[in-house]
Amino acid sequence: MMGLRACADSLIGGWLRRGISGGERKRTSIGYEMITKPSLMLLDEPTSGLDSSTAVRIIQLLRQQAQRGMSVLATIH
Repeated sequence: MMGLRACADSLIGGWLRRGISGGERKRTSIGYEMITKPSLMLLDEPTSGLDSSTAVRIIQLLRQQAQRGMSVLATIH
């Protein structure tokens, strides 16, 4: 759903160890939060740092979740 199959076996990484890209990391954190099927998601700039096609996919995914009953609140610049 988040388009992360290519990096499924990769380390996420951090300050000391290089891992997946920033866009993959952002999609991973959004996906991690969606696993529990929350009734409300608050997102601060979920598309920042993403290329335009990935940003559109993330917004479409959030819209689908909102249509299924999840409340989604996001800031976008």
